[in-house]
Amino acid sequence: MKLQQLKYIVEITRRDLSISAAADALHTSQPGVSNQVQLLEQELGLKLFERHGKRLVNLTPIGRRIIDMADKVLLDVDNIKQIAADNHNDQLGTLSIGTTHTQARYALPQAIKAFSQRYPKIHLNMVQGTPTDVAEMAATGKVDIAIATEGLAKFDTLAILPCYQWNRSIIVPPDHPLLNENQLTLKAIAHYPLLTYVMGFTGREQQDKSFLEKGLTPDVVFTATDADVIKTYVELGLGVGIIASMAFDSNKDAPLVQLDASHLFSPSTTHLGIRRGSHLRSYAYEFIELLAPSLKHDIVKQAIE
Repeated sequence: MKLQQLKYIVEITRRDLSISAAADALHTSQPGVSNQVQLLEQELGLKLFERHGKRLVNLTPIGRRIIDMADKVLLDVDNIKQIAADNHNDQLGTLSIGTTHTQARYALPQAIKAFSQRYPKIHLNMVQGTPTDVAEMAATGKVDIAIATEGLAKFDTLAILPCYQWNRSIIVPPDHPLLNENQLTLKAIAHYPLLTYVMGFTGREQQDKSFLEKGLTPDVVFTATDADVIKTYVELGLGVGIIASMAFDSNKDAPLVQLDASHLFSPSTTHLGIRRGSHLRSYAYEFIELLAPSLKHDIVKQAIE
């Protein structure tokens, strides 16, 4: 039995039993993966997968048990490597962060800068994706830490910790009628076409809920995953923008005007997701504390364990 074979069967399971998708993810050939799976089954004297012709259609009951154990073995192997690396030199290594555009662009820069100054020899690898994408990356060990507002709770293998809260602003051109409102209301905002985030990104579901609770159905005419794109089309006159407040800079984004809407929406919480049972390098704990000072080493370690 080889670790490589365990990697193959675990990855096949993660890729909805697609050998070709597993081979692509592992940067190897489909025939090579198929051959190693068959060799492992021959060695064990049992079938891990149910087949229809050459296609894998399900896990066998014993296959499911073995793959769960294989996943734990691979995690332990990775933890051994991380512990050894920490003991050898805690100033060298890589920290992989999976996050969304909004977090990468607006929430992380100060923490990244401070961390890089403290650990100049640590390579930072930032991977951007949808909330579900980055959550899956953390759950499967592709990244050390996932940072997102949505998506993390879908994976029960993740320890999830609250990082920080944020709220929203209304973005309008400099001559927009909303600037004349004595007190900004959802009803007044809903009178105009809205530009905001795609569903599943940056607190969109919670944002929509606020309108529904007031019996309002806003006319969302444009959605994007990127606040900068939303601002561009607000400036072109397509409508009123609703974005995370941290995504607006009064100097860089002029002539657009920012209206505080924190009294209209419940705050959203961005969370960290870390694979349960994983060993974080010592510098990873320091990065987390730079980003969220309340998340001390012991709190994070206890959540992971």
